[in-house]
Amino acid sequence: MKDIIILAIESSCDETACAIVKNGNEILANKVASQIDVHTLYGGVVPEVASRIHIENISIIIKETLKEANMTVEQVDGIAFTQGPGLIGSLHIGVLAAKTLAWAYNKPLIPVHHLTGHIYANAFVKELKFPLLALVVSGGHTELVLMKEDYDFKVIGETLDDAIGEAYDKVGRVLNLPYPGGPKIDKLAKEGKPIYKLPLPKVENPLDFSFSGLKSAVMQAINRLKRNDREVSIEDMCASFQKTALTSLWQKVEAALDSYAVKQFILAGGVAANSELRELVKEKMEKKYPNIDYIIPPLKYCTDNAAMIAASGYIAYKKGIRASFDIGAKASIDL
Repeated sequence: MKDIIILAIESSCDETACAIVKNGNEILANKVASQIDVHTLYGGVVPEVASRIHIENISIIIKETLKEANMTVEQVDGIAFTQGPGLIGSLHIGVLAAKTLAWAYNKPLIPVHHLTGHIYANAFVKELKFPLLALVVSGGHTELVLMKEDYDFKVIGETLDDAIGEAYDKVGRVLNLPYPGGPKIDKLAKEGKPIYKLPLPKVENPLDFSFSGLKSAVMQAINRLKRNDREVSIEDMCASFQKTALTSLWQKVEAALDSYAVKQFILAGGVAANSELRELVKEKMEKKYPNIDYIIPPLKYCTDNAAMIAASGYIAYKKGIRASFDIGAKASIDL
C-alpha cells in the first residue's frame, strides 16, 4: 500500500507551525515558532500582533520543516491547513500559505477543523478505537465529543460560558500571575492545599460545563478575606480553584462514560497538559473504568502544533475531503 504523506500548516492562534506526517501517525518533521514571549508582555494574545508575527514566520517555518524531513513539496500527497476556529487574522496567514503551496505544486487542499487536530494528536500514541469519547479542553474550548467512527464527531456536552483554559487565565489575572495563567496555577497548586470552599458550577444538562461563576467565586473569596483582614494564600487559592474546576470537569466525563458505551476515552487540547488533570484521568480510568482503554497525549502534542493537523488531514484525505481555492478562514466553525 502506498504511503500517504501530508504537509500541514497550523496558525489558529499564536503558534506558527508546519509538519510533515506519513500515514497519519509517523512524524517526519514538526516545527513550531511560538510567540508566547511577545504576548506575555501584554497579559494575553494580541490578535493584530499575532497576525504580523505569523507573516514573518510562515515561510521560514515551511522551509525548515521541508529541510528537517529532507523532502520537497513535490513529494507530499496533500496540503492540510487549519481553517478554523481561531483568530481570523492568524488563520488567514496559514490558509493563504496552504493555498499558495497547493496551487504552485498542484496538490490537493485539505481543510481541517482545529479541534479534530487535537483529537487526532492521540493517534501518535496508539490507534484510536471506536466508539470513543474525547474530552477537548483548551483556552477556547471545553467539549465532550462522541465518535462512532473516524471523522464522525458528535458534541454531547459543551461549555455554556468560559472554556476551562480561559477560566484558568482569568483566575491567573485575578491572582496577578503572569500570562498564561494555566501552567502557573498548576505549579502553585502543588505547593498549596484546597482550603478555600468554592462552589461547584451547576448546569441543567449533566454533560454541559460552566466556568465563569467559578472565576467570580475566586474573586469574591479574595475580597471576603481582604475585608476581614485575612491574608490570601495564592498557593492555597490555586489549589482550591484547580480542585474545584477539575472535579467539575471529571463529573461530566463520568456522566458521559456512564451514559455511552465506548471502547476508548481520550484527552485532547492545551489543558490536557495540566499535571493534576493527567493524574486524575489515569487514577479514575484505572480504578472505575478498567475495561475502557484511554489515551493521555504526550505534552508536546497538547499545545497547538501542525503534526496534529496533518494527522487529522490524513483521515480527511482518505475520506476524499478537499477544498477549492475560494475557501477562506473561519473564526467560528462547528465541529
